[in-house]
Amino acid sequence: MNLLLLQNNSLSENLVQITGRQLQQLTNLQRSAIGDTLRVGEINGLIGSGTIIELNSSEALLQINLSSPPPPPIPLTLIMAMPRPKMLRRSLQTIAAMGVKEIYLINSMRVEKSYWQTPLLKPEAVEEEFILGLEQARDTIMPTLHIRKRFKPFVEDELPAIIQGRKNLLAHPVTETRCPIDIQQPATLAIGPEGGFIPYEVELLNAAGFETVHIGPRILRVETAVPALLSRLFPA
Repeated sequence: MNLLLLQNNSLSENLVQITGRQLQQLTNLQRSAIGDTLRVGEINGLIGSGTIIELNSSEALLQINLSSPPPPPIPLTLIMAMPRPKMLRRSLQTIAAMGVKEIYLINSMRVEKSYWQTPLLKPEAVEEEFILGLEQARDTIMPTLHIRKRFKPFVEDELPAIIQGRKNLLAHPVTETRCPIDIQQPATLAIGPEGGFIPYEVELLNAAGFETVHIGPRILRVETAVPALLSRLFPA
């Protein structure tokens, strides 16, 4: 935990109470003690420091001073076919850590219907994964996840307004065009499920304005493809 992200736990303007998972990390992993100063941030707010003034087995009390803005987001909207739940957890953390703020989780012919039943899609579960990613990256701005379970209506009716004025890329291994590097402009990136989008879905996305690109001959898992593509499009 590189940042303690404060979640509606303020006692006053500059005092916060820490419990639960974050308290366990402070005491068991970081071995924090009274008087220690930590890097803290407020969800969708500023970053600063917090000094532990009280600490016991049930809570910690921090005096905080927030003064710095979070790192800027990357100008990318991610459209991702629903992965298997184990991959979803890791992917959401990675997406949040890398600075993506708008994510559309969509259906595809190769997405199993059972995936949509996972409790990981509950708002509180999604928020927890995003928080873990933000704490890793020292960011505070919470991403927004949009769930769209009908592929064609989304692509034909909603997607044109989302992608307007952007560079729109579809990651797909069956193409001769390599993914660009350091694009220096707002973008939309679409990533398919395991096995990729079916040809019909690729055609619909191409018709909507997406350019099909690849990052090599290897077929990557979603959790690997996401950071590989984002690092190429928006290198640090």
